[in-house]
Amino acid sequence: MDIKMKWFYRLAFLLLLFVVLWIFFKLEPYWKPILQVFFTACLPFGVAAFIAYLLNPLVQLLHKNGLEKWLSVLIIYILFFTGVGYLLYKGVPVFVQQLRGLSASLPDLVKQYDEWALDIEKRTRSWPLGIHEQIDNMFAVINVGLESIAERILNIIFWIIEKFFLLLLIPFIAFYMIKDMEDIKRFFWYWVPRRKREETRIVVESITDSLGNYLRGQFIVCCLIGAASAFFFWLIRLKFPLLLGFIVGATNVIPYFGPFIGAIPAVLIALTMSGKMAIFVAAIIFILQFLEGNILSPLIVGKSLRMHPLAIIFSILIGGEVAGVLGLILAVPIAAVIKTIVLESKIFFEKKGDKETEPAS
Repeated sequence: MDIKMKWFYRLAFLLLLFVVLWIFFKLEPYWKPILQVFFTACLPFGVAAFIAYLLNPLVQLLHKNGLEKWLSVLIIYILFFTGVGYLLYKGVPVFVQQLRGLSASLPDLVKQYDEWALDIEKRTRSWPLGIHEQIDNMFAVINVGLESIAERILNIIFWIIEKFFLLLLIPFIAFYMIKDMEDIKRFFWYWVPRRKREETRIVVESITDSLGNYLRGQFIVCCLIGAASAFFFWLIRLKFPLLLGFIVGATNVIPYFGPFIGAIPAVLIALTMSGKMAIFVAAIIFILQFLEGNILSPLIVGKSLRMHPLAIIFSILIGGEVAGVLGLILAVPIAAVIKTIVLESKIFFEKKGDKETEPAS
């Protein structure tokens, strides 16, 4: 087959792919409800799989030191869920109380920002008209942002209450996933063709090593940053310390951009109290991010992904455009998986090409 025919087939394949995608998106009203039901059913399994992925190394460590597998699972399982349950028991009432306080004080916050806007407009009356418009737009964005943050957090709380019985299944699913991890692996490998198992095993192990360490490390770092932020916010008597600390910790999962996103609500709330409080809050977040970037992340996460910062930023931008906040969170892990698959596939095909070109002895 000549080069022109190869290019013809490639273009025909791309054209067919675009047509299929176009038809797929046109049929969205039909497949979207089915997909939503599927994702709702898969949600507890996904969360349980993450917990099992998080705890499995600890289980294996106890098992290697002489404990029975079921006993290792039981000890780690009880310690983890007892700790999580205690934190939820103590933290959720305070969290909900602060959330209600934020919602109740939101009109006052918006009114205060409006007063600031009028005051700034009076002080800058002699400035060009374009600057006034930019200042008005800035305060309008702040107002919308505050309302959006409170609304989204309330939606999350209501969603958790709505799906409470579904989420109750997570501990049971996680227990069986941890206990029967080897059986699950055997079931997976059973469906992989024998001739593809070796290269698939290499890819899966590479993904597990890099992505597993990254996810576990990020989870620990985010919990530490969130807890430290909440503690220091409480120490300086900032309003809603637990809620704001939670936001700082949760957004910290987004590399590079997360600290700035998490700092915005805390600084805005601090500004309603005093300029000095805003400086304290900004200093706390800056110091914590400095410690996270120079001590915690290198020590706990390390360089498990081995991705260039530009590649990470690029993947975050694409993830944000495609799926919003969820895309920002999942962009780096997905990019790491794609990178691993591409690199391992390249190595495999290069080895295969070398074997085919070797002269017969």
